[in-house]
Amino acid sequence: MFRGEKDVTIQIRSARDGDVATITEIYNHAVRTTTAIWNERVVDMANRMEWLRAHEETDLPVLVAVAADGQVAGYATFGPWRAWDGYRHTVEHSVYVHKDRQRAGIGRALMVALLEEARQRGYHVMVAGIESGNVGSIHLHETLGFSVVGQCRQVGCKFGRWLDLTFMQIILDERASPD
Repeated sequence: MFRGEKDVTIQIRSARDGDVATITEIYNHAVRTTTAIWNERVVDMANRMEWLRAHEETDLPVLVAVAADGQVAGYATFGPWRAWDGYRHTVEHSVYVHKDRQRAGIGRALMVALLEEARQRGYHVMVAGIESGNVGSIHLHETLGFSVVGQCRQVGCKFGRWLDLTFMQIILDERASPD
């Protein structure tokens, strides 16, 4: 159990089929209203179920934060950063919180759990790609030990404007060599 900043108690666990409706709702809200996701098309539950299955089949975590009322308040996952073998020790993550439950420490709790999951699985680096105007997310990542390592200007677009992408990373362990 985790007690958030606004005295919100949540449980972090692996996502289940029954969570897909809320995961879909959270995802689609981010698509429609934010630059956290650079997709412009909403998805249906079948799409998110296929997404969840793909994560399960490749042994990639999908974690959910469940509030005391039993409702999914957010979700987080990670996957390969780049497709080539040399990047196999690096993952990139995503964290999304339900619009009605933001700023309560849920995103932080999901991130802490995701970082621990990555460490337990032996990953060396976690990367974050964050829209450069999302100062809240950048600040959260900094408080968790991530560092800004670069910015790509005008590499994306949404809502009729160019978007910059800030890359952040955290080194998860102190290994001197990969194997």
